[in-house]
Amino acid sequence: MSRVQSIERAFAVLTALQDGPIGVTEVAERVALPKSTVARLLATLVDEDAAEQVPGGTSYRLGPRIVGLAAAVPPTRSIVALARAELVDLAASLGEAAGLSIADGFAVQYIDQVDTPNPVQVRDWTGTRIPMHSVPSGQVLLAGLGPVALERYLAQPLEAFTPLTITDAAALRRRLRDVLRQGYAWGREEFALGITSVAAPVSDQAGELVAAVHVHGPSYRFPAPGSEDEVTRRVVAAAARISARMRAGSTADPA
Repeated sequence: MSRVQSIERAFAVLTALQDGPIGVTEVAERVALPKSTVARLLATLVDEDAAEQVPGGTSYRLGPRIVGLAAAVPPTRSIVALARAELVDLAASLGEAAGLSIADGFAVQYIDQVDTPNPVQVRDWTGTRIPMHSVPSGQVLLAGLGPVALERYLAQPLEAFTPLTITDAAALRRRLRDVLRQGYAWGREEFALGITSVAAPVSDQAGELVAAVHVHGPSYRFPAPGSEDEVTRRVVAAAARISARMRAGSTADPA
């Protein structure tokens, strides 16, 4: 694979600035490049707003363009770390796969899954993107959208994946009102025949919905007769604990 030296050097300089503000000499020492080379790289990065010089000084720090780009990236790794223990507990206690998903445009993207030793399992959906209306995790995220964004979604054709997929905008609105009121969503074979799932929302420090926790399994055994309320309670409680960890900014259990 070919490498572009200038890009590698620019990223090395940006990495050095993450602990900034620091001066040209210290940057040069950290990246093992001549001061003249670092000065030229910094000048270019400043022109692109990727770095900025501290007003009234000679040191540099990351610029607004880098900060903006970082803010636009969903904190996937952080959410996975915060949620992982809850997914493990859900999978162990319910005997079915537990997963975590986030919004990716108007799709839901599965970013983590914990399986069980059960010989009959649902496939690992990690990395898969699915239209929001067709799965409970997506419906949970749709229910948290603002009215303008929701109407944009409903204005597009709603693809049918099985005969049970909700493809009528009015029917989907009714479902989303129920989801918002109840705080969870069940889906029975709406995306794939033979799979049933339940999901609950995860919110961040600002109260914005950022993810969904779900448990899914083969419809012939999930949920077991009489267990739906208990399964729902466990999933909703797990999502609430993850939300509390996000508000605390820690992977530790909230006190």
